[in-house]
Amino acid sequence: MPASASTNLPLDLIGRLKSSEGEAKLKALREVKNQIIGNRTKKLSYIKLGAVPAVVGILAGAADSDVPLLVQSAATIGSFACGIDAGVKAVLDSGAVPHLFRTLSNPDAKVVDASARSLRMIFQATLAPKYDFLIEKNMEFLLSLLNSDNENVTGLGASIIIHSCETNIEQKALCDAGVLQRLFYLLEGSLNQRDASLDSIATIVKNNSNVISKFVGLVGGTALSTIAELTKDRNPRTRLLACICLIVIGNAFPCYLQDIGTKTKLILILVQLLGEPDQVGDESPFALANLIAEKEDLQKLAFEVDAVDKLCNFLHKGPLQVKRLQGILLALGELCSKVEICRSRFLSLQVLNVVTDALNHDSLDVRIAACICMRNVSRSAKNLSAGRFMNEMIVTSLVQLLNDPSTSVQVAALGALSNIVVNFTRQNSIFIQCGGMKELVRLSKSMDSALRLNSVWALRNLMFLADKTHRGDIFLELTSSLLASLICDPEPLIQEQSLALVRNLVDGCINCIELVLADDGIIINAVGRQLWRSLKPEVCIQFRVRTVLNIV
Repeated sequence: MPASASTNLPLDLIGRLKSSEGEAKLKALREVKNQIIGNRTKKLSYIKLGAVPAVVGILAGAADSDVPLLVQSAATIGSFACGIDAGVKAVLDSGAVPHLFRTLSNPDAKVVDASARSLRMIFQATLAPKYDFLIEKNMEFLLSLLNSDNENVTGLGASIIIHSCETNIEQKALCDAGVLQRLFYLLEGSLNQRDASLDSIATIVKNNSNVISKFVGLVGGTALSTIAELTKDRNPRTRLLACICLIVIGNAFPCYLQDIGTKTKLILILVQLLGEPDQVGDESPFALANLIAEKEDLQKLAFEVDAVDKLCNFLHKGPLQVKRLQGILLALGELCSKVEICRSRFLSLQVLNVVTDALNHDSLDVRIAACICMRNVSRSAKNLSAGRFMNEMIVTSLVQLLNDPSTSVQVAALGALSNIVVNFTRQNSIFIQCGGMKELVRLSKSMDSALRLNSVWALRNLMFLADKTHRGDIFLELTSSLLASLICDPEPLIQEQSLALVRNLVDGCINCIELVLADDGIIINAVGRQLWRSLKPEVCIQFRVRTVLNIV
């Protein structure tokens, strides 16, 4: 092996990082940085060998005048933190953050740039520490970052806000300190400053009507029109972030998004951005879903501009990256949540099999999104009656998800099954044969109240219009003692669904009344106790409703 190659081996390089000679450390830093950039395997190898503490030690020990060492050590720390949680953890555990903040005051611009870039990479990670805006000196420091002439430093300030601002109190503190006004002025800066500012503004105003009111009134009330203008920007990311800002504001104050033209334009922009590569294309379907969520008028507008077709086309093209697939499924789910023509169009485009495949995806988030999409598409009574969803592939996949290690996936699968098991076509034998009924009963005994609620909800709909034999089978599996305990569950919503289940059990079937009176009247006694005790109208009303179906 040539001598030059042997000196570049990881253990040798780490040894040189600990050298007392400045030149040897500098060369080793450059070599380590060059080896780990874009190479996850080498990055993990160096982390395991303890390279990160050695690099942080160089940053901590270098004099302010030792510019090359400061620049290279700061840049190498950023490379370790870029794109990998193990790297961020190693950097944090090595105490790098305080040293990087310290070097921001270095008189050399190259040092400041390198440190600011590395800190941005750290604060873009979920593992990064939260910044306490409520401490006065921290707020002053943040403002000094945003007021800097250095683009990387202002970008760092924005990254800190995006990562750390979570509560209404923090949003108000940032607003009162003048942060929103400074971010608004930065919209006139470079492309990076503009995008970072838009992202930060959306974070500060999200779900906070008081802060939104103050922001909209900035600079003579021009803030909203300035952001609206940025939706026309040439840069795709700027257009996306401007749309997100308007959506956040419009969700809190619909009056700011009353114009049909503005709403249509937002939908068109977000659908168009689906075709963009990388982060912009990944995030645009989430923004679209947020825009149209629970808004029937916007869902109809989206249908009119062919949003369903365009989203389904992406599913047909596949394969898609995990985040983009998740976002498209969620956007389609929202489109189909209230508008029947959207559901019909979705089903006509032959993508139901793609959604079914997504139920078995490796990604937890994709599985949940696929369940939500399936639940909303199956809200169609017409297509439920036609038996469109009661096929073996769909039912088996959803039943398997009832054993998923994630409770969130189980709850999402129950939501979809609650619609699909509705017995319009007498085809529930598929569901029962694959063990679905047993799984619902098992989950109705769960310690998790969300699982209990949604499993009882599904059992209630499974009982809806079932024939005598099926009702008896369900009751036999459920047992009178379990049903009585569910009627007396501590959660009012579970009480309500359990009583609705009883109503569906006895409705139109005289023989089933005997089941309610069996076992010394344990069920009817539980019903009587709840009627006497309950203060919730939703619980009491179940005694008056003839038959109960609730498509979720």
